[in-house]
Amino acid sequence: MTTDLLQIEMQKVPQSRIKEVDFNNLPFGKHFADHMFVADYADGQWTDLRVVPYGDFAFNPALSSLHYGQSIFEGMKAYKNNEGEVLMFRPLDNWARMNESAKRMCMATIPEEIFMGGLEALLRTDADWVPDQPGSSLYIRPYMFATDVFLGVAPSKTYRFCIFTCPVGVYYSKPLKVKVEMEYIRSAPGGVGYAKCAGNYAGSMYPTLLAQQAGYDQLIWTDATEHQYIEESGTMNVMFIIDGKLVTPATSDSILRGVTRDSVVQIARSWGIPVEERNVSITEVIDGIQNGRLTEAFGAGTAVVVSPFQVIGYNGNDYMLPERSATDSFAVRVKEYMTNLRTGKIADEFGWVVKV
Repeated sequence: MTTDLLQIEMQKVPQSRIKEVDFNNLPFGKHFADHMFVADYADGQWTDLRVVPYGDFAFNPALSSLHYGQSIFEGMKAYKNNEGEVLMFRPLDNWARMNESAKRMCMATIPEEIFMGGLEALLRTDADWVPDQPGSSLYIRPYMFATDVFLGVAPSKTYRFCIFTCPVGVYYSKPLKVKVEMEYIRSAPGGVGYAKCAGNYAGSMYPTLLAQQAGYDQLIWTDATEHQYIEESGTMNVMFIIDGKLVTPATSDSILRGVTRDSVVQIARSWGIPVEERNVSITEVIDGIQNGRLTEAFGAGTAVVVSPFQVIGYNGNDYMLPERSATDSFAVRVKEYMTNLRTGKIADEFGWVVKV
């Protein structure tokens, strides 16, 4: 596939802003690269594919996505290997999941050649923005929103698809203190929990704020019916090491099918570690901490990669996870392995890395 076949218009900035960025001090999501890829959907087809300078969009006040929430996104990362080449990690999985979200939100789907062609054109244009400092990467944000100018609860007939990027450092710099949420819910069976739609994140902000005011970093969400079974944690899927096995809630229509989650599961199996994808109750987790059967708990996601939990708060009590050495921790080992895989330092036996 070549971008020439897609007829992507290229409009480059007269002067890059890259010298304004301190690549040794990269807060997450604050600095944006020079360009973005944009495409518009109307009359049943995607048109006007272009790479243009990163900048503002002008919107009508009656833009339907602002009123009715047809907005979805993905999160991806790009890295550099020792030769300075740009590498993407499992981009086709993000493309497939974005289309799952689009179908659930009654939006237009994106052809593979437009998603990948636009992504590759953008990364070639802004290749200098991909960091090579340890722990850093280029975060990639593909997203789509409805663009009809219409007040009425109905699917839009027009959409805009955009990809922009930002160099980022580490999302969480230390082990997390998380609180089990027993009142509010993130999603429910039959809902949109498995879709990366904007409303899922908007609805999570207030209970997360309450937890942060109580001294926690994030929430562990529980099921909407009984508040007894673990689902996700903020920006992450949740995983545990119990009796030497990797245990994680099975994905469903209320749990996001995380690309990092799936990667950790496949790596664990390749290492001969038993994996259980099933219902995980709060009782099992707390009992496991107390009786020593549960030795690790961590989150897995594109932004956070793998982030260990230090404390789990439940019903007014804090339960400390046991300390693990770097050589004895599955979370540390799998994060290091994935980092080496994504940066081309080790062979890619899974076929996940795509060179730009």
